[in-house]
Amino acid sequence: MENLSTYSRFVQRLRRRYANALHLLPQGAPVLATMQTCFEALRQTHSCSDSLRMLRQLVMERLVVLDCEQNANLDTITCAVTELGEFTLNMAFQEAQAQLDGNYGMPTTPSGERATLWIIGMGKFGARELNVSSDIDLIYVYDEDGETTGLPDGRGRISNHDYFAKAVKLIYTLIGDTTEHGFVFRMDLALRPNGNSGPSVVSRQSLEEYFLVQGREWERFAWLKSRVVAPFSAKANAFELRDTVLPFVFRRYLDYSVFESLRGLHQQIRKHSVSRSAGRPERANDVKLARGGIREIEFTVQLLQVVRGGHFPELRTRPTLQALQRLSQANLMPAATADALAKAYVFLRQVEHRIQYLDDQQTHALPTHDEDLNWIALTLGFGDVCDFLAQLDSHRELVAQEFDRLLGLGEKTESNGNGECKGCTPKNDYVDLASLLPDLNPRLRERVSHWSEQPRMRALRDDGVQRLLKLLQRTNAWIDDGRVTEEAAIRWSDWMEPLLRRESYLALLIERPRVHEQLMRLLGLARWPAKYLQQHPGVIDELAGEALLAERFVPAEFEQELERRLGSLQATGQADEETLLNLLRRAHHAEVFRTLARDVEGRITVEQVADDLSALADAVLKITSRWVWQHFKQRHRDEPQFAILAYGKLGGKELGYGSDLDIVFVYEDEHERAGEIYASYVRKLINWLTVKTGEGDLYEIDTALRPNGNSGLLVSTFEAYADYQGQRGDNTAWTWEHQAMTRARFCQGAPELQARFDAVRASVINAKRDPVLLRQEIVTMRDKMRTAHPVKPDLFDVKHSAGGMVDVEFAVQYLVLAHAQQHLELLANVGNIALLLSAEKAGLLPAGVGEAAGSAYRELRRVQHRARLDEQPTQVPTAELEKECAAIQSLWHAVFD
Repeated sequence: MENLSTYSRFVQRLRRRYANALHLLPQGAPVLATMQTCFEALRQTHSCSDSLRMLRQLVMERLVVLDCEQNANLDTITCAVTELGEFTLNMAFQEAQAQLDGNYGMPTTPSGERATLWIIGMGKFGARELNVSSDIDLIYVYDEDGETTGLPDGRGRISNHDYFAKAVKLIYTLIGDTTEHGFVFRMDLALRPNGNSGPSVVSRQSLEEYFLVQGREWERFAWLKSRVVAPFSAKANAFELRDTVLPFVFRRYLDYSVFESLRGLHQQIRKHSVSRSAGRPERANDVKLARGGIREIEFTVQLLQVVRGGHFPELRTRPTLQALQRLSQANLMPAATADALAKAYVFLRQVEHRIQYLDDQQTHALPTHDEDLNWIALTLGFGDVCDFLAQLDSHRELVAQEFDRLLGLGEKTESNGNGECKGCTPKNDYVDLASLLPDLNPRLRERVSHWSEQPRMRALRDDGVQRLLKLLQRTNAWIDDGRVTEEAAIRWSDWMEPLLRRESYLALLIERPRVHEQLMRLLGLARWPAKYLQQHPGVIDELAGEALLAERFVPAEFEQELERRLGSLQATGQADEETLLNLLRRAHHAEVFRTLARDVEGRITVEQVADDLSALADAVLKITSRWVWQHFKQRHRDEPQFAILAYGKLGGKELGYGSDLDIVFVYEDEHERAGEIYASYVRKLINWLTVKTGEGDLYEIDTALRPNGNSGLLVSTFEAYADYQGQRGDNTAWTWEHQAMTRARFCQGAPELQARFDAVRASVINAKRDPVLLRQEIVTMRDKMRTAHPVKPDLFDVKHSAGGMVDVEFAVQYLVLAHAQQHLELLANVGNIALLLSAEKAGLLPAGVGEAAGSAYRELRRVQHRARLDEQPTQVPTAELEKECAAIQSLWHAVFD
């Protein structure tokens, strides 16, 4: 591999011209420090302009050697070219500023401070991915309007805009002009507001107004990778600029409307590529713009970033390879696909560099001379050109397939696995509701016939109307094919109508037929999902994941994902409380919906639903309590000496959709103001959990089971809690509170408090009791509850009737409180069914009674759960559950008679 660089005609020219200067660049990969050293040495005998150009030539010669002879990583090459761009822009700005200050004085803001110019690198420059013959896409923005201070004699005052416009011209002269030493970089300002017809430099306020009024979809992709690259002194105070750019690039919702925009942009690029290669077949092998090229990898990544970056801040990264990793981590792209695209990207970029090494031309097309192709193959480690071309074709085919799949290009419009339909209007044909109605299913037609009079429908733009009507066509075709039911279509229409103004959902369903069909199926299976989706429509995007139904909730992954998002927000200074509140809510709602989808599809049991919802609540409490403490102004230690104790359905891990959380807060802290601090902390924590934001809320919180109930302290010392539960002193717990303790568990908090809680719980449950008095108290309490929930004679309430679920719960609580001291296996909080089996095994129940009652309890939970999902009453004809009722009544008689 030695001396391969000498084949490059570019390198040959450089070594002839600069043989006496090559040693000025220190050994190794060029970095800012070595570039600075080399530049200073060149400045001893050359002008700034010549020194910058010579530095560029020396860096390029070094990179060819590193890449072609020493197998340098792609990152080594792209970072070196990027840092060269940053260094030269910084030096050029300093030269321009010194000259302009001498002529016009310092540009100032209204507050009298020096106005700041931000030189923004776009595209590969912003992502630190410049290739070795890249032009640099720049946008110049200054912070505030004003004027210069002028000269001491009062002359020379000009506006800040004019000052910076002159600076732009000087910078171009120093970097972009071609001299006897060539140029440093080709410079392109076409991405600035209003393109080549716009001013060369704009104020931040003008940029913000442009984004609001004229900013186009394709510009969001351009600004995605934007970064302040120079001057170095301006990088630290670019927060206002960042706050202007981020809301333009990343929308608060899942923004599928950009699909059509990117599809159009890509078609223009492919059309241009085809026209360029017409009559010039060698141009068809363009590794950047042709099918399966670098641009399609970048578009694939950027599309997913722009669509989801508003909800997933961890996706807001510039480098392509890093973005691929994050897309995979966020389960937005299979890991194998991300890995394959990353390998293709590295390979194509390395090929691109070798093409450019040949003659220092800004080209991406493979050379046509056999010797040049052979050299490229050799520098990439291939034995011959055929092997190289085979690998190139393999990478490009994979890239093209993934890109086409993402954008839905080349799909057949038949009723097949892609979710499209027979008979639907072709994509570009216009359709109107009046002409569509006669062809619709009668029930669907009746439901949507008034849509044309809807103010929401009238407010839609033409493209939104077309999307809606094409969704109707697709839905109707699916009814005809038997893929969805009429009921599902009606519920979909009910769900869709209030959302007509939110065109992003129309775009999502059009772009993702799989999501549309999965949504229809879900709505057809039960009524409650429609209500949940009405409150949180954005979660339907979760249906796009193919593994959704096969997975289960994993708390550790949920926590890691939220922490990654927090880190991303903190990195951009956006981790304010409101943003975090919404972040928690979106993540929670999405996870609830995933569980709901698995539940309705019958992929998980009622018990698994409860387990997953309870684990989700635990995780949300853990993360929220940690984040609240981090934002708590009265925080006096790194970690709070505090715990959350779970009771009720959360304690028993039987949480349902919409269940509130029965929790108790305790602390153990010697700080003199601990009571005040933790009371304030708990109030803030409850507010984070319950306050309604634009994304809804998390949970309703019930703290009535704390010592002394609603009249007691919101948070108490652990010692006070233990005394209350242990019947020490005058202020003690009631029997019903001891019943509640059978389902209590340590939820989260300081580890040292968990063992103490477990000891208190065991002590309470194992306390000596008069079994007769305990039995009387529980039966009396059960009678009061039954009286409060009357049921008609011919109906059976699965929860409250004699032989219902409450009977099982009270019977188990009695068995635990009366016998756990002698039978330690009853102490564990493992759920009613497992405890019934343990009680039967211990001889506390007749043979078969516990098992039969457990099975009956499981069936009643299933019936109750299904009824609630479909918004049906939980009172059914007595005969339907006669067997289960009898089994539970046998348990009741065995325990209490």
